[in-house]
Amino acid sequence: MTTHSKRHEKIKNNPANVRFEEAETWLLSFGFQEREGRGSHKVFTHPLWDGKLTMQSRKGMAKAYQIRQALKAIEEIHHV
Repeated sequence: MTTHSKRHEKIKNNPANVRFEEAETWLLSFGFQEREGRGSHKVFTHPLWDGKLTMQSRKGMAKAYQIRQALKAIEEIHHV
């Protein structure tokens, strides 16, 4: 199992315990592009997906509902 797969499984199994930096790296590894948001927010888009993901750092952690939204987007794009 590759590092990419291990990270995805770890996040998928526990979306409530994901560091914000790890979430950024994870999304970028799936082809998402990052643009700056305001304050602690960052916005991610993907060329094969119509939506956008807004991620927020709260005390260094990503919010669980935002991770679940990202998982759903990745499933739609990559059929993981």
